[in-house]
Amino acid sequence: QVQLVESGGGLVQPGGSLRLSCAASGSIFDITEMGWYRQAPGKQRELVATQTSYSTNYADSVKGRFTISRDNTKNTVNLQMNSLKPEDTAVYYCNADRVRDYSLHYYSGDYWGQGTQVTVSS
Repeated sequence: QVQLVESGGGLVQPGGSLRLSCAASGSIFDITEMGWYRQAPGKQRELVATQTSYSTNYADSVKGRFTISRDNTKNTVNLQMNSLKPEDTAVYYCNADRVRDYSLHYYSGDYWGQGTQVTVSS
């Protein structure tokens, strides 16, 4: 199976920066897509940023402020968050989709981390 572990959340003032990291472990040959989602209190989970080997996708609300990056050799994904706003406050979840094992078979479904809290407040 596959496990995702996130780190890097915390409390930051408006205008500040945080860097989130996520590492995938298990019997993994490769991962097609990795990304970040977030869920604020009382709201649905929403896409923040995702990346494959050929495309990167950002939510309009974070474009120009957040940067996603991957290290495919280590099965990690990072999210650099700059110019943070109070509306960025949420639990941030790492996601891995279309994961293959060493037999080159896709695991069923996608995988989520446990979530890390990001709070932007003065």
